[in-house]
Amino acid sequence: MATLPPAADSARARFLLNPAAVIVVCAIALAILGLTILFSASASFSDGAYFYLCKQLAGLVAATVLCFVVSRINLDYARNYAWWIGGASLFLLALVLVPHVGISVNGSRRWLGVGSVRMQVSEFAKLGLVFCLAHYLAVNQTHIGEFKRGFALPAALIAAFGGLVLKETDMGTAALMVVVGFGLLFLAGARWRYVLPSIAGVIGIFAVVVVLIPNRLQRFTAFLDVEGNKSGRTYQLYQALVAFAAGGTNGAGLGQGRQQLNYLPEAHTDFIFSVIGEELGLWFTLGVVAIFTIIFIAGLIHLRRAPNLFHFLLVAGCVLLICLQAIINLGVTTGLLPTKGMSLPFISAGLSNLMLMGLLLGVILNTQRTWGRARLPGRARAMQEVLA
Repeated sequence: MATLPPAADSARARFLLNPAAVIVVCAIALAILGLTILFSASASFSDGAYFYLCKQLAGLVAATVLCFVVSRINLDYARNYAWWIGGASLFLLALVLVPHVGISVNGSRRWLGVGSVRMQVSEFAKLGLVFCLAHYLAVNQTHIGEFKRGFALPAALIAAFGGLVLKETDMGTAALMVVVGFGLLFLAGARWRYVLPSIAGVIGIFAVVVVLIPNRLQRFTAFLDVEGNKSGRTYQLYQALVAFAAGGTNGAGLGQGRQQLNYLPEAHTDFIFSVIGEELGLWFTLGVVAIFTIIFIAGLIHLRRAPNLFHFLLVAGCVLLICLQAIINLGVTTGLLPTKGMSLPFISAGLSNLMLMGLLLGVILNTQRTWGRARLPGRARAMQEVLA
């Protein structure tokens, strides 16, 4: 049997121990679990389980292609088109809101497309925001302490993205964008006296929106009493909790779950985590949480090697997009957060989010290939030193 030379073994070991490679391995594990559970969760659907399985496989192929392409591009060269990327993202977000152009489903206008081929623009706009913000903050890193150039202008950029998504009535994605945006501002070194009042203001804006939209207010108040509203506003959440209870520690077994049989709405998308709980049990659900935790820790370790502020913020934004989206989905599914439709990264059905995950992984793999060790300015340097 042929054996690899010591140099090849060493190279393989370095790759497998690289935090970016760990993230990719975790993503592959989640995707395989997602295919398995999706096949089971969609078994009772009129289109058949194979329809959703094949659709998800097609999405994974597209995501893999995007991941490979992005992993090979020159990110520093792509920075020359940062404002074109941001402008295109904002234009498409605005286009979604145009009647007879954007596609409305269940009262929310979030999609562009023709027929059954649809794209959720806000998914790709997340990366557009991170790319533009990372570029702007890197260019103006010597002015981060100033109010206008170091805070007001990037905050306005965050508000533009978040405001257009909020107009779609997609409060979860808007909140995710705002949190990630202000997280990057903080890492770049923006002053606390600007950041904290702005965060309070954003919370106030979201509270006003919830109060002004009766459907959102009723959903939030119902969340406070799941049992009392189980036949109405919290029906979906109640059925998800029933699924977790039915699964117990060891689960009912693959294909043996009952809640996805016309009891639990969106079992294959937003609430697929509860199907995992019912069919595979507590240990698998904890395993999913552990994998996302590993992704976050590996992302932090990977940031130690960032050569400049742009790369540091870009990868930090990618890691935050993956992990915060997972936290929101897990929180909603387990009743810790108000009900809000948001995919579980790499697992839930949904082509737009799968392709976004492919783009984010591509950025991380790209930096694994190109990064060397260098010192960063301000708070980012301090964080790099702490992680080291």
